[in-house]
Amino acid sequence: MPVITIELGAMEGKEQKAELTKALTEAAASITQIPADKFIVLIHELERDNIGVGGKLLSDILK
Repeated sequence: MPVITIELGAMEGKEQKAELTKALTEAAASITQIPADKFIVLIHELERDNIGVGGKLLSDILK
C-alpha cells in the first residue's frame, strides 16, 4: 500500500485534515493509476515552536 506522509504546522480542525487527506489521495491515485482505497495518508502536525524558517521560530514570525 502506498503511503503519503506530510509534515506541517498545526491545522485548524478535523475538517481540514479530511479535506487534505481526500485531495492528496485523489491526486496520487489519478497520477499513479493506483486505486484510491489503497493509499494511506499520515499527517504529522508540528507545533509552531518546532518549526524554524530563516533562522527564526515560526511562532515568533507569526506574532
